[in-house]
Amino acid sequence: MGVIRILIAEDQQVVRGALVALLELEPDLTVVAEVGSGDDVVPAALKHGPDVAVLDIDMPGGIDGLDAAAELHRQVPGCRTLVLTGQGRPGHLRRAQGAHVTGFLLKTAPVDELITAVRAVAAGRRVLDPNLAVTAWDLGDNPLTPRESDVLRLTAEGAEATEIAARLFLSAGTVRNHLTAIVSKLNARSRTDAVRIAGDAGWI
Repeated sequence: MGVIRILIAEDQQVVRGALVALLELEPDLTVVAEVGSGDDVVPAALKHGPDVAVLDIDMPGGIDGLDAAAELHRQVPGCRTLVLTGQGRPGHLRRAQGAHVTGFLLKTAPVDELITAVRAVAAGRRVLDPNLAVTAWDLGDNPLTPRESDVLRLTAEGAEATEIAARLFLSAGTVRNHLTAIVSKLNARSRTDAVRIAGDAGWI
C-alpha cells in the first residue's frame, strides 16, 4: 500500500492539531483534510478522497461522528472509518456496527496504537480497542424504537412536547405516549432519568 490519505474530524482545535502533527510524522501517512464538525465530514471526503476518516464521536453540528460514518459509507464507500471516543458506551458500539465503522478506539489509547489502527483500517481490517472488548461482549440491544429515540433526543435538548410534536410531525398526545413508553422501557424514574440512562448507554 502507498501513502494513506487521512481525514481528521475533531472539534477541539488543539486535539485536532496534535493528531495531524503526530500522523504526519509517519512517512506512509498524510492528512489531506481536517474538519471540526460532523456536518463537514462528507463534503471534505468528497472533495479530498481520503482512504481513512478518523472521527471523534461528539462533535457540534447536525450530525455526530457515528452519523457521519454512516453517511461516508453511503456516499464515499472507498473511505474507511476509525472512530475515537472518550467513553466506551455500549450504545456507541452498537451504532458503530450499524454505521459500518471499521475501527473503534478510545482517545486514551497510546499514539502507536492509533497509528497501527489507522494502517489496519486502511488495509480493510477491523480494529476494536482492547479495553472495549468486554463492553462489546456484553453489548445489549437498544430497547427504544427509532421514533422513541428521536423523541428522547429532542427531550434531551430541552424541547417540550408541543415543540417535539411540531418537529417530528406528530400530535402532542403521541409524543407524551412515546415519553411514557420510554420511561417504562428504561425503568427510569422520570424523563430526565430516561435521558441520563439512554445517554450513558449511547442510545441518544
